[in-house]
Amino acid sequence: MKNTKIKIKSVKSDFLGYFSLRLCVFALLISSILSLSANGQPRSKTSMKSMNSKVSTVFQPSKSPIVSFRIQFLTGSVDDPKGKEGLASLTAAILAQGGSKKLSYDEIVEQFYPMATSFGWQVDKEMTTFVGSTHADNLDKYYGLISQMLLEPGFREDDFRRLKQDAINFLKTSLREGNDEELGKERLYNIIYAAHPYEHHSMGTINSLERLTLNDVRDFYAKNYTRANLVLGMSGGFNTKFSNQFVSDFQKLPQGKKMTRRFPAPRLENGMKIDIVQRETRATAISLGFPISVNRAHKDFAALALVNSYFGQHRSSNSYLYGRLRELRGLNYGDYAYMEYFPRGMFQFEPDPNLARQQQIFQIWIRPVEPQNANFTLRAALYEYDKLVKNGLDQKTFEETRDFLIKYVNILTQTKDAELGHALDSRYYGIPNFNQYMKTALSKLTLEDVNRAIKTHLASNNMRVVIITKDAEGLRNAIVNNKPAAITYASQKPQEILDEDRVISTYPIRVTAQSVSITPVARVFE
Repeated sequence: MKNTKIKIKSVKSDFLGYFSLRLCVFALLISSILSLSANGQPRSKTSMKSMNSKVSTVFQPSKSPIVSFRIQFLTGSVDDPKGKEGLASLTAAILAQGGSKKLSYDEIVEQFYPMATSFGWQVDKEMTTFVGSTHADNLDKYYGLISQMLLEPGFREDDFRRLKQDAINFLKTSLREGNDEELGKERLYNIIYAAHPYEHHSMGTINSLERLTLNDVRDFYAKNYTRANLVLGMSGGFNTKFSNQFVSDFQKLPQGKKMTRRFPAPRLENGMKIDIVQRETRATAISLGFPISVNRAHKDFAALALVNSYFGQHRSSNSYLYGRLRELRGLNYGDYAYMEYFPRGMFQFEPDPNLARQQQIFQIWIRPVEPQNANFTLRAALYEYDKLVKNGLDQKTFEETRDFLIKYVNILTQTKDAELGHALDSRYYGIPNFNQYMKTALSKLTLEDVNRAIKTHLASNNMRVVIITKDAEGLRNAIVNNKPAAITYASQKPQEILDEDRVISTYPIRVTAQSVSITPVARVFE
């Protein structure tokens, strides 16, 4: 029996050895096949690395029953080919508001409806972000829809025509003919960034949109929607199994090439320049500003944010400019200042995340005033701005504003979706968690830091002004000829205000006749 057992063991060992040998040969054969590219040549090391490249993620799991998605591609309007401005935006619109290969857009919307959800998009200069959320109970179904929209787009001709016309109508009608305030702010960016990659509106230009084709969209998608430019963001009640599947699905995108670029500061001639956009409108909107080198990664960001908050906190009746122009004089609805791009400000209280940019401008937004007060209001804004640059802040104002801002940063991230959005922006800028980053920086600030930042970044000789008004020629003449700005009030004002008004009425607007242009509204965004 002993010999028999040995014999059986020997036969078993021989069988396993034979099997192992055949398995090794098979494995080598498969390895050889995989090591060849489509044309039969050995794959390069770069190609193998691309196959194994990881997708960047920002995941914030929690017990929240709501799962938020922010799927971001680091491509934007700066990647629009020359003559095809608006292609990045139109491509994103077709992905988020068009059908997939399997489902039409109407069929997708029909499935969204009982889940009480949707899927949105936002394109800016350097990034494109798709945004959506759903209850955890519907997670698999919702994700099944949005993943096929992004990974298997339908690119239907009817979706293309519909969304291209929507983009044209937005520029031509909604923005150019129906919203003086947003028109003025966007026109200001066009002027400051002339001949710069940021120049055109992220939605494009009317003429270029009219020339775009569906093949242009397909080509842009193939070139720019790659793993190298992808950041997957998700927050809420999801588990590891789901997040792994999320990453695995988006690994199907081509590797592509990572966007690494540095944009120069815009080159502006010294001196103030004013562009008056002539439009049939009952009021006069004013926007003014200039480029700054400060973004969230800059050491002076917190200091300049504090100055901005004091001078013109958005929608705040406590800000300085609001108090001087609206509260004391009743000139308009509000007056604000910004150091980061803030579109759609008239519709919301907090800025949207995922508008991160290398370049920013300091901007003052004067909401529409009565036309007869436009000359005075522009001079008043310049008068108050020059006082800020000359005098800076005092200790009491500095401390009060800092205390406010330390609390205000919590407002910006009060929802899980907003927190996720700011986390993506922090990743872009290479800074820590935004809330903690700001609170730490603000707590270390001194009054000297703030006043130094004012002198360093706000003492600009490159102010650009955009005014939207009906009587463009009359306002231009008043500015160029330095005509004193009269103002009347419906109620009695303190003598202190009347005395200051006399100073403001002749406060110099330092421009030459050649520096004040008139642009018909039909030429804007062309």
